[in-house]
Formats: sequence, C-alpha cells, structure tokens
Amino acid sequence: MRIDLHTHSTASDGTDTPAELVRNAAAAGLDVVALTDHDTVGGYREATAALEGTALTLVTGAELSCRTADGISMHMLAYLFDPAEPHLHEARELVRDGRVPRARGMIDKLQALGVPVTWDMVRRIAGDGSVGRPHIATAMVELGVVPTVSDAFTAEWLANDGRAYVEKHEFDPFEAVRLVKGAGGVTVFAHPGAHKRGETVPDEVIAALGAAGLDGLEVDHVDHDAPTRLRLRGLAAELGLLTTGSSDYHGARKTVALGECVTDPEVFARIAARATGAVPISAV
Repeated sequence: MRIDLHTHSTASDGTDTPAELVRNAAAAGLDVVALTDHDTVGGYREATAALEGTALTLVTGAELSCRTADGISMHMLAYLFDPAEPHLHEARELVRDGRVPRARGMIDKLQALGVPVTWDMVRRIAGDGSVGRPHIATAMVELGVVPTVSDAFTAEWLANDGRAYVEKHEFDPFEAVRLVKGAGGVTVFAHPGAHKRGETVPDEVIAALGAAGLDGLEVDHVDHDAPTRLRLRGLAAELGLLTTGSSDYHGARKTVALGECVTDPEVFARIAARATGAVPISAV
C-alpha cells in the first residue's frame, strides 16, 4: 500500500489541477493521496469528483503557514478536519487574505532590485490558486532572472529574510494545533529538518508542541538527508509522535515525483482513527 500525505494543486502553488492530481496519483500507483494545499480547502470538491473510476483514497487536508514566537517559519500539515468548523475557517481566511498584499510587497521589492515582474504576471501564473512565493518565482523564471523556481529561493531573492522577502500573517503553531484539534483534525509538522529552507525549529519547541497535542513529524521528505531522518525518527520515538513520509509534490514546479516518499499504512490507519472531523474518501 503506497500512501503520499503531502501534495499541492492549482488551488495553491501546484501546477496540477485537483482533478489532474488525483488522476496522476492513481497513475503513479498510489493507493492513498492527501491534498494539502496552502491554507485552503479550495480543491476538495474537484479532487473528490475525480475519484470516480479510480481505486484511490483521498485524504482532505491543508498545509498551514505558521511562525513560532522566535520568528521561525514552519508549516503544519492538518488532516481530516471539518472544513466548515468556524474557528479554524476564520483563521485560515486571515492567513489566505494576507497573501495578496504580501505578494504585492515582494513584487515591489523585486522591481526596486531591477526585476520587471508585475502583479498581472503573478496573478496569471497563480490562476484561481492562493498566490504565493512559487508563483513569483515562476514569473522570475519566465523573465530569465533565475533558471529554476528553486533558484529564486535564495538570500538574493525570495528566501526567508532574502532581499525581496516580505513576512505574512501566519498561525502561531500552538494555536494551529489547538484549532485543528478543535475541528476534529490531526496535525503533523511538515519537513521539520529542512535546513535549506531557513532556520529550523529547535527540538525543545517540537517537544512543547507534542505536549500541546501535535500528532506527528514528517520524517521521510526529499529535503531531509539520511542523518536528519534518523535524528527526527529518534525524536519522534522519544516524544511519542507518529512519523510520516510524503513527496510534497507541486507538479511541474518542482522535480519531485508523486510517491517519492511514502507513509507506513499502520501510521495512516492511526491518523484516520484519530480524526473526527472528516474521513478518507473513496470512489463509490
């Protein structure tokens, strides 16, 4: 059984529509896929409809943008929560609404640095999705400023604290855990050891999150080398946390393939059993 619990569609910063994502996941031989767009559930309906004719199970979720009290950016994967629960819904809308002024601010900074990116370009690339840095990075690739999207995520450009970086409204991670739990969901800290993305959250903060109800750590991820995975697996065991594996698939925007890292079926069963806000969806 092959289970990928972290993917993105055009509802946020992926390049596959939700329906294409489902079809591609089935074609890749996955049995279970989670749709975890950034701070939005906008792709749920289309993804669910696309299950017809497949043997795939869909896990609904989201990747929540968080920032610790010390200012460290992190992402929280939230699974199988009730998307209509008002408190989490309102908090997600606040984060989502902050994406547009943030993107405009980064565009202004890039223009001041001589990069002729425009809001119209970025909005075209984002389409109906929740606008984010990867859309700006894609515009920079189109302009020939950088060769790949990844090359835009450096201190020279869009990385955390980079020359064109602008902060955004984000969840406090402890509040994110509380809100997701209140909506019947399950929380997993996404790529906690991804040093290339910037400063990582200290182990003592992860321990405090575990004590506050965090369910797991995403251990098997393309941004984690073998020593990092070993360390995180040991930390999870020490704290009594689940460990997951995922691709963090973004379609053509990244070179990662669906199912490149996967989750143990027993861990997935425990995630599904803990959730009370929603259930995994299969074609009828």
